[in-house]
Amino acid sequence: MNLSDLTRNANMLRGSLRKHGYMRWWHSFSGVSVDSGDTRTFFVEFFIMNPALGRKRPVLGQHPYYKKRGMKPSYVMMNVGVFPDEKGNPGKQLHAFYPISALQATNSPLIMQVDDCIYREDRISGYVEVTPEEARHRSYMTDAGYMHWDLEVQKAVSCHTGFFSGKLAEFFNILESYWHGEGIRSFFRGSVILDGEEFEVLPELSYGYADKHWGRNFNSPWLQLNCANLISTRTGQELRHSALALNGCCPRFLFFPLRRKLMIQLTYTGEDFVFTRCKFDTKETSKRFIWHILGQTKTAVIKISGSCTKDQMMHLKYENPNAQVSKLPLLAGANGIGGIKLYRITPEGKELLDTLELHNLFCEYRAE
Repeated sequence: MNLSDLTRNANMLRGSLRKHGYMRWWHSFSGVSVDSGDTRTFFVEFFIMNPALGRKRPVLGQHPYYKKRGMKPSYVMMNVGVFPDEKGNPGKQLHAFYPISALQATNSPLIMQVDDCIYREDRISGYVEVTPEEARHRSYMTDAGYMHWDLEVQKAVSCHTGFFSGKLAEFFNILESYWHGEGIRSFFRGSVILDGEEFEVLPELSYGYADKHWGRNFNSPWLQLNCANLISTRTGQELRHSALALNGCCPRFLFFPLRRKLMIQLTYTGEDFVFTRCKFDTKETSKRFIWHILGQTKTAVIKISGSCTKDQMMHLKYENPNAQVSKLPLLAGANGIGGIKLYRITPEGKELLDTLELHNLFCEYRAE
């Protein structure tokens, strides 16, 4: 439901997750080049891995020294970059690693700082530079380049996942990964400089998104869709305070995985529709991925279709808390398209409320 919960967004890892867990605060948004007028979609992520295992230096799980000794990764990572665009400009992912001791944080409200990178609920800023020499180290999992960002953030629509990310769920370890969408519709204002090119970020054109994931492992399969650029075919207007967020989860009983689930929230002109009984299908062609999702409650039905071309997706690189890197790539893109049919169930049957066009659809996908 559309309910802000800053305590959940600020919550740090507890218990066994401190030695076997991760947290990631994700932000994505669009900006317009001051010189060319081209639009690019950027991402800024604060990532913390196995904080109780911290040493004087960041422990990189893919580094030969630590890998040989079977050491789990432990670090603060800034993961920033830009997605491929429709004009053929490639994506870029930049990683900067810091020891856990370099992190300064408070949680009421949440403020984090590592080096020049600062996170606040209403502002993010920082600078990351990776030299070509550093990028040649496979353990860094990074490209070369630099990015500077300074942005105000207004989180207008939230997705509160309720029990699925509550303290009780964490205590019994019912999920591999937990999710809280504090800003599934966010407005960003400020600037980004990527490799010398300046981009202006305007609230109405940023189509911003901000959320948090944490847990002991990543979801498999990994499927996440979100969109803040929805157009109603009923009115022909863009829905300014509406948003779609879809995220997968991997429930389990004791140590046994159960059937994969999806959770969907569509905030439509001020009304929240939440679906946890969902089916989805993924189709892969030579040029694109296509998803079809069906969700249903006692009062509503949602049908979602979305797709993204492979040449506008990039391979996001992560290792899990056990220092494992999946053999299957995590592909992500920010220029997907799609549509929604939203129905309300009445005593007379299904009533079509609206058909929505999805633009600038963010897609993350990795097969099981």
